[in-house]
Amino acid sequence: MRLLTRPTLLSLFAGVAALALASAAAAQDQPQPAALKPAAKPGQAGGQVSEVVVTGSRLNLMGVATTASQGSITQEELQLRPVYRVGQLLETTPGLVVTVHSGEGKAQQYLLRGFNLDHGTDIANFVDDMPVNRPSNAHGQGYSDANFMLPEVTNGLDFTKGPYYAAVGDFGAVASTHVKIADSIPNQASVSIGTLGVYNAFVGGTHKIDDDNRIVAGFYLGHVDGPFDHPDNFRKIDAVVRYSHGTTDDGYDLTAMYFKGDGNFTTDQPLRAVQQGLIDRFGTLDPTDGNLSERMSLSGHFATRGDDWRFTSNAYVIRNRMTLWNDFTHFLDDPVNGDQEQQTDARTTLGGAAAFRYLRDFGSISTDTSVGVQARYDDAYVDRRHTLQRKVLDYCEVAQPTGPSLPQTAVGGVCNADTLHLLDLGPYIETTTRWTPWLRTVFGLREEYYHASDTSLTTGFHGSASQALFQPKGSLVLGPWKSTELYLSAGRGFHSDDVRGVFGTVPLEGEPVAAGPTPLLAPTTGEEVGVRTNIIPKVALQVAIFQEDFRSELRYDGDAGQDAASAPSRRQGVELSGQYKPFGWLELNTDLAFSKARYTGDLAAFSLHTPFIANAPSFIGSFGVLVDDLGPWFGGLQWRALGKYPINDGEENPQDKGYSEFNADIGYKVNPRLRLQLSVFNLTNIKANSSAYFYTSRLKGEPAEGIAGFQVHPLEPISMVFKVTTYF
Repeated sequence: MRLLTRPTLLSLFAGVAALALASAAAAQDQPQPAALKPAAKPGQAGGQVSEVVVTGSRLNLMGVATTASQGSITQEELQLRPVYRVGQLLETTPGLVVTVHSGEGKAQQYLLRGFNLDHGTDIANFVDDMPVNRPSNAHGQGYSDANFMLPEVTNGLDFTKGPYYAAVGDFGAVASTHVKIADSIPNQASVSIGTLGVYNAFVGGTHKIDDDNRIVAGFYLGHVDGPFDHPDNFRKIDAVVRYSHGTTDDGYDLTAMYFKGDGNFTTDQPLRAVQQGLIDRFGTLDPTDGNLSERMSLSGHFATRGDDWRFTSNAYVIRNRMTLWNDFTHFLDDPVNGDQEQQTDARTTLGGAAAFRYLRDFGSISTDTSVGVQARYDDAYVDRRHTLQRKVLDYCEVAQPTGPSLPQTAVGGVCNADTLHLLDLGPYIETTTRWTPWLRTVFGLREEYYHASDTSLTTGFHGSASQALFQPKGSLVLGPWKSTELYLSAGRGFHSDDVRGVFGTVPLEGEPVAAGPTPLLAPTTGEEVGVRTNIIPKVALQVAIFQEDFRSELRYDGDAGQDAASAPSRRQGVELSGQYKPFGWLELNTDLAFSKARYTGDLAAFSLHTPFIANAPSFIGSFGVLVDDLGPWFGGLQWRALGKYPINDGEENPQDKGYSEFNADIGYKVNPRLRLQLSVFNLTNIKANSSAYFYTSRLKGEPAEGIAGFQVHPLEPISMVFKVTTYF
């Protein structure tokens, strides 16, 4: 694997520069690690890393972490990091890239550890312990739309990587993120205006009833056009109200959230259409593509504790509604009306979790045991219909969920509609044993039970199935010695597959017949060796070497704009994260990830010629500078890079070159009540693709079988946003 690409050299230079600065400033005595108590495990109900030391933008997990790749991001970094769209706050997870391939208003595209996670196939995202991913979604398995997040009311982010955590279930085999909602925020109002049609306004704050009771509320209005010839005109409304009593360890809260967004799309376009002058880089062949989404939720937590035990629980109900209009292949399937399709997903999700944690000593040996259960139920209606300018064509009308079954009669297009019922139960147990001051083990067991039923409204088919999956997980931790710990981890995880592919009601969602039946749960196994060290004064370093094997890769099918189960796969790689805080007002951080992704097994059964995996980047990197309280000044500079990657599944070439961009924030505190901030994105105005694919499409006048080629979505050009915030 060739690693010394231009982004790689830039990242290595950034990393070496940070370490050189650290060594030059290491004149004072090395601080000793603070005494730490066991902290809550990631993914547990109400779980958050606590009783640890803040070292700049991230918490110091020395003595409590399960792996070197686990971490916790402070609210300070979320506030100071320059981001173009709200979903990029998740990029505080080291090695994660959050991009788009259709503009705003749609779930983001995630890339991590050599995986193209598309809209969330193997990254489990949570907000206030509510799952964001949607299984068996109309557009993509694990669809994870983060547009409803409100940065002003967040309180940090915890993340995990790999299948090593008993409290992390579906979609979390590669990574999980857990965004926390604050119990208190400053009273504030802000207005933003930007060069790409950005107009935003927020008002929110905290009403303190008494010492134990408070109410947090926030309301947001947003608009963005983007650089596109046919503007996104994306409009969104966000609102949150939270009541909390007591503390996270001993109290309860109730949170209501609402989000609504709609606008236009510029999906990935055929590169040849740009080269032929039919459209420019920011043009579209179908200006009627677009989106409509709505989300409302009610969630709550209850926790109580004693001297050596803790009980946590949470529950939620979520209502999601989504409609996407996408034209990916243009005139390939229907040379008259075009290939635009409408994908609708309407669902109600109920769920919750409970965990009991018990600390006990046996002489010099101490144990920390958590026993928990997680449950989730989805009642969903999903469909896909052939449309022309967002209007459903007559032959593609299907019955509503309560209506009679209709035969599939689409000619020149594919139409389907299904009602789905999904139940996911996940009991688990995890025990951390401290055998000596320098040796601890973490052992976990999780048993997943998944039940699904599918009724097709176009064929009349009805089926149901269940599957259980046993998942052992474990870590051996040596240290700390001289502020350094060594981790050895192994475990089993999974992702669920789209049940329409399992039952064959939408065959595209399943595996090829030659490969055997598509399972409800596709297992993965992972191994990781890592080190976490604070041996250099004011510097925190984490290094992880990993390998992960999937029973079934979920790959993006550009012809249909959906995910499909594919061949087994393997990822191998190394990650490096570092944070250096030379002064109280300055932090430098870097995250570098190198990986190798390949299909394994019988490639011929999946019509693959070589083991190369499409959209699997070999390098992801970032370097950041965070400044706060430098007198009245604050801000940040972020370099983010995505290395080159193949775009045709099963072929090493062609490849997209990726991108390397700089974003910057600079702010000034006029007085305690007024703050000004200027954000500049794509500072050097590079021209690159935010995403690229290779599939067959057809323009008017081209052969009936279409032409296979590049399909691209451009990275946004340089833009600026000016923000004024007042506190009251």
